[in-house]
Amino acid sequence: MPKAPDKKPEGGFDPAQMQKMHKSRGEMLKENFGAIKWALKKFFGYYPVLAPLAMFCVLFSAIVAAVPAVFIQKILAVIQKWVESGDWAAARAELLPYIFTLIGLYLVSICSLTLETQLMAVMTQGFLDKLRREMFNGMQDLPIRYFDTHKHGDIMSFYTNDIDTLRQLISGSLPALIRSVSIVIAVFFIMLWYSLWMTLVLLLGVAAMFFVTKTIGGSSAKYFMSQQKAVGAMEGFAQESMNGQKVVKVFCHEQQSIEDFDKVNSELFDVSYKANAFASTLGPIIANIGNVLYVGLALAGGLFILTGVPSVSISGLFFDITVLVPFLNMARQFTGNVNQLSQQINSIVMAGAGAQRILSLVNEPPEVDDGYVTLVNAELHPDGSVTETEEHTGHWAWRHPHGDGSLTYTPLRGDVRMVDVDFAYVEDKPVLHDISVYAEPGQKVAFVGATGAGKTTITNLINRFYDIADGKIRYDGININKIKKADLRRSLGIVLQDTNLFTGTVLENIRYGNLSASREDCVKAAKLAGADDFITRLPQGYDTELQNNGANLSQGQRQLLAIARAAVADPPVMILDEATSSIDTRTEAIVQRGMDKLMEGRTVFVIAHRLSTVMNSDVIMVLDHGRIIERGSHEKLLAEKGTYYQLYTGAFELE
Repeated sequence: MPKAPDKKPEGGFDPAQMQKMHKSRGEMLKENFGAIKWALKKFFGYYPVLAPLAMFCVLFSAIVAAVPAVFIQKILAVIQKWVESGDWAAARAELLPYIFTLIGLYLVSICSLTLETQLMAVMTQGFLDKLRREMFNGMQDLPIRYFDTHKHGDIMSFYTNDIDTLRQLISGSLPALIRSVSIVIAVFFIMLWYSLWMTLVLLLGVAAMFFVTKTIGGSSAKYFMSQQKAVGAMEGFAQESMNGQKVVKVFCHEQQSIEDFDKVNSELFDVSYKANAFASTLGPIIANIGNVLYVGLALAGGLFILTGVPSVSISGLFFDITVLVPFLNMARQFTGNVNQLSQQINSIVMAGAGAQRILSLVNEPPEVDDGYVTLVNAELHPDGSVTETEEHTGHWAWRHPHGDGSLTYTPLRGDVRMVDVDFAYVEDKPVLHDISVYAEPGQKVAFVGATGAGKTTITNLINRFYDIADGKIRYDGININKIKKADLRRSLGIVLQDTNLFTGTVLENIRYGNLSASREDCVKAAKLAGADDFITRLPQGYDTELQNNGANLSQGQRQLLAIARAAVADPPVMILDEATSSIDTRTEAIVQRGMDKLMEGRTVFVIAHRLSTVMNSDVIMVLDHGRIIERGSHEKLLAEKGTYYQLYTGAFELE
């Protein structure tokens, strides 16, 4: 059942969170733009030639967009001369070069814009494709702890909402930003060329624009950053709810689930509303300041002409109607692009928030693997010597390099020993205390105890999903910290209590345990696990498609497929974590026969609540609060009449 969020004041974040947000606003913005810088560096790194070419096309079209004002002034001056002189032939001779040059520039600009849009379409999708691959590949190297401590829905948000903010940045905001900045700069210098006084009047209005943009845009920025986090939290909650929908319905918890979702969704609504309210207000205010500024410039220009104010300009041109008209057009162009720049703030901030979250995933420390002992195919000789071979012989050995350059090979036998092991998932909260386990090759070792006693934790340590705090774990006499994790896990087969099936055929799900296994190997493993009977009765048998974690199969059938998957891997050590917990008694008897064959000659660790499944174990260990309180065979433990005896006779229950 999804955990209800902490109680918050109605309508949004609590005061403490808001205070923290205001305190760290500058730091948040710094991190935000640092993440944008990282994303752009990635983009230009992926496309070192095409990206600058596309940006050049944007720059060129922007400059061309600023040039017409110059031509308009020239054309108006020619027209004025024509009106005064009446010499059309001379005027036409001057006008035609300006007109044809302007047409030529526009044609080149159209080609430039077409090239830019096509390049950006290809590069944007290519950038997202490469970035998603980098994110997913990096995620495969993260430790199990990361997935145990992060909501899966929030992780999925990295690949959907956060990556989409970068799409908007690259395909929309970045070209628009370059285009607007270029036009603003070009037009500003052209206006300075024509009239200093008019440019100063314009700058007064622009100062007001920047003040409004900073005030309102800065307020929306912090809410847009919070919005991305709230979206991830909402998606995480929604996924938990969907995964636990059966539990919700069984316990008639629909109304409480709705209320819990409303709280999470209200937080998202609150920050989204505030972010978009500020952002939506900014555009109209800037646009109307531009309109007022346009009127003010027209009045000021008319006043300058009527009063004969001396013209101060770089060009030295006399300020008259031929300068005022194009200047007003440039002012409209200038303020329009300033408004466009202000509108990009929202997308840029959202992209920064998304990039910041993606960067946190990319920068997440990978699982540490300092092992150097590897698993290799081996040939065992009668004299006890071992040699490495390229061909699969059915035998394996540990390849152990030494500092002097020599190599030693240790046959893989499945001897696992834990000596005085302590472990805690959270510091100062130990889960295991002084655990010692000795599993010789071919032995079946069972762990019995209440939920939370530490049974699964022991198997997690053998797999090195987590590393121990103190003690030693040796595998065939080798400290497992020296063994590369991939090779260690390749030598271990595991059947978890929670079965995960992937979208694909039944055969592909079994082959997941050994990708090189043939169809015959998979069928043999299924028969060994007792799964062949129900598989052959499926619509397409082994080629039946499974979806949604095998929702069309019963829990017991899914567990049988997991056992078959472990069987096809054919490892020397097996870990069965409640492997038959979801199987009825009749099916369990079938599976147990297959499991007995599977366990022959292998070291097996069994975790079970049903004592009937561990009675034939060589060693049974009873755990209580992270300590081994009893150990021995079934008969020995019964004779001692301790905790195991009480469990077996029903005097105590595991829970």
